[in-house]
Amino acid sequence: MKFSDFGFLPAIMDGIRAMGFEEPTPVQEQAIPHIMQGKDVIACAQTGTGKTAAFILPILNKLTMLPARLNYISTLVIVPTRELAIQIDQHLEGFGYFAPASSIAVYGGNDSAVWDKQRVAIQRGVDFIIATPGRLIQHIRMGYVNLDRVEHLVLDEADRMLDMGFYEDIVEIVSLLPAKRQTLLFSATMPDNIRKLALKTLHNPVEVNIAVSKPADNVLQAVYEVDEGAKIPLLGYLLKGKDNVKSAIIFASTKVKVKSIERALIQNGLSAMAIHSDLDQKDREEVLRLFKNRKFQLLVATDIVSRGIDIEDIDLIVNFDVPHDPEDYVHRIGRTARAEADGVALTFVNSKEKTLFKKIEVFLGSKIFRIPLPGSMK
Repeated sequence: MKFSDFGFLPAIMDGIRAMGFEEPTPVQEQAIPHIMQGKDVIACAQTGTGKTAAFILPILNKLTMLPARLNYISTLVIVPTRELAIQIDQHLEGFGYFAPASSIAVYGGNDSAVWDKQRVAIQRGVDFIIATPGRLIQHIRMGYVNLDRVEHLVLDEADRMLDMGFYEDIVEIVSLLPAKRQTLLFSATMPDNIRKLALKTLHNPVEVNIAVSKPADNVLQAVYEVDEGAKIPLLGYLLKGKDNVKSAIIFASTKVKVKSIERALIQNGLSAMAIHSDLDQKDREEVLRLFKNRKFQLLVATDIVSRGIDIEDIDLIVNFDVPHDPEDYVHRIGRTARAEADGVALTFVNSKEKTLFKKIEVFLGSKIFRIPLPGSMK
């Protein structure tokens, strides 16, 4: 199947070609026809499956058909993090380059200029608002947000939003929307609380279920079984003087660990920066911008980066600790070997984490290769 088979307008096809998209992914192939027909859709699909384009393209196509620009909010996209809001806004700019659509990413932070830019766009009316729940609620409480004419509601990464405690905020936002609207819900998993949210927000939805993806075949996965106290020395040993690693992400489960790893890498003479929840919004965006532009080699991060952040050409992923959820493991290592490039994913497993990692191997259906520790570390 090709994108031209969907019947998109020429302006949308030009945007698709400009973004370098050639063939639709399974979630796009299944969801786009239903969305173009105006149906509500609940889609189970992971990050990296192309779900952003699955909802952007048909909505953009509909807006492009209109004879004149709208002066009200027609599409509201709710997302869990500012990073995902920014990414979707960037995708909108790309896909909509030849289309008459406007958008604004609405997310938290302490910058008054950013707040004012968001406020002005909301008051004037904008085609797409991509917002984190908390920040949108703040604007709503100020009294100038009019959601009476919203035609499309998208809840993206709904499971992550509920994990972060946004259920009540989402219900409050939905209560302000017209009953007659199209609602699209995307989630990597479908636990009971997502089903409950779907019952509250969707009307006779079509279900699209893309099977949980396994790591790509071109990701070389391996494990080091190592004492917790030896993980940082091992990391330094593996990275020091390795010219073949141009860009790597080291994942850790807590911001305390992330800060500690960053300090150790810098003390080892390596080029590293960290991203975690203690950084304010502008600093987090700047770190990601510098990393994407190859201004430093090693990004140390919590799982916030493993979902929804599109960074290409990552040579190496290191799981400094074992993620608790097998799907988080897939998300983490899915940052490498993208666009058909090869990648390596290493996981450090201490004695207490062996049972946890065994669950990941059961989920994957295979045992991951163990690499012996370097002689100096045995």
